[in-house]
Amino acid sequence: MVEYQQVTVAEVIKETADAVSIVFDTEMDYRPGQFLTLRCGPVARCYSLSSSPHLDDRPQVTVKRIPDGYGSAWVCDNVRAGTVLDILPPAGIFSPSSLDDNLLLFAAGSGITPVISIIKSALTNGTGRIVLLYANRDQESVIFASTLRELADRYPDRFTVIHWLESLQGLPTPRHLTALKPFTGFQSFLCGPTPFMDVVTQALKSMGVPRDRIHVERFISLSGNPFEETVEEAVDGDEATVEVDLDGEQHTFQWPRNKKLLDLLLEKGIQAPYSCREGACSACACRIEQGEVKMLQNEILDQEDLDDGIVLACQSLPVTDTVKITYT
Repeated sequence: MVEYQQVTVAEVIKETADAVSIVFDTEMDYRPGQFLTLRCGPVARCYSLSSSPHLDDRPQVTVKRIPDGYGSAWVCDNVRAGTVLDILPPAGIFSPSSLDDNLLLFAAGSGITPVISIIKSALTNGTGRIVLLYANRDQESVIFASTLRELADRYPDRFTVIHWLESLQGLPTPRHLTALKPFTGFQSFLCGPTPFMDVVTQALKSMGVPRDRIHVERFISLSGNPFEETVEEAVDGDEATVEVDLDGEQHTFQWPRNKKLLDLLLEKGIQAPYSCREGACSACACRIEQGEVKMLQNEILDQEDLDDGIVLACQSLPVTDTVKITYT
């Protein structure tokens, strides 16, 4: 059974000409940088929480209308105060392990949505320094412009904002970004269109930033609908053994060869994280400590992730007779 909740929209805030924030009339436990999956008419879409669990009374997501984007258009055209929406629990791993870390943040366009949640949380409950490079087409496209200005004024010794406007400066290149080399000892978080994140990643690597300090958030439009019931495949009796470490608790199960790991865990009553269930987000990512699995679909993990043993539970089937995984 897919577990989702229905929430009422308390307010819709117009951020720019093509972006709105949807404020929910509910309480919610989440980490800065996480996202929600919303039912948008007949489809489902993932939208980042732009509120801070440490500062804001009510959770909110921010949605930017995308050309030919069904989900964003549906939200912008149909959601009003009083609208009731179906949502899945908060998910995602794009979140600092410590709010006291020094942070080097990169955002482009609506990629600011999880980043602003991290910024507000770290400034409110952390002690580190934060540097943000935020790229947009022009000044009118800057989401949360006033909020960023107010935070920079309130925390002048801890928070620096660098605006990059394509209309004035063109597109950023790795050479441009080498100006940020003094901050490459910080934890780096990137969110935005793929070409932007590729440029930033290339620049960081050229400046010697190790991969474990580069954190990337990508979203791909879902082709399926995680709110709908999944059809279980027939089990033929051939099984492996899986040992799972989740939230400090260990579990051992027999794992049918043709059952996806996430489906098995949910069937056993384990509250494993997930969202899209089709390999297009990283909410269900886990690490293989022993053994081998194969993934049926993967649109989010890169080769370095795979080399580090990271897999998507929603797409993983066992290959070896014994598999050990951990959620980190």
